[in-house]
Amino acid sequence: MPASIPVQIPATLRSECGGKSQLIVSAATVGECLQQLERDHPAVYRSVCDETGAVRRHIHLFVNNDLLSGENSFETPLEPGDTLFIMPAVSGG
Repeated sequence: MPASIPVQIPATLRSECGGKSQLIVSAATVGECLQQLERDHPAVYRSVCDETGAVRRHIHLFVNNDLLSGENSFETPLEPGDTLFIMPAVSGG
């Protein structure tokens, strides 16, 4: 059964979802969470994922404190109490 998962939206993407800092989605996996974002908040989804459905190079996803990486990251299960964080990559010199 899917859990209600808060998705933390970074300041740079809040204009894509009415200024909200958090969205609540019902999902059992990270992939389902992204699918719901694609349906309910397509502008946020397009900022996170490219046209192939892969997470963009400059975006990192975390479940709680764990960085998601690799091709199986969309299968990461989500449990009640988890939070998905969308984080733009930080670079500089």
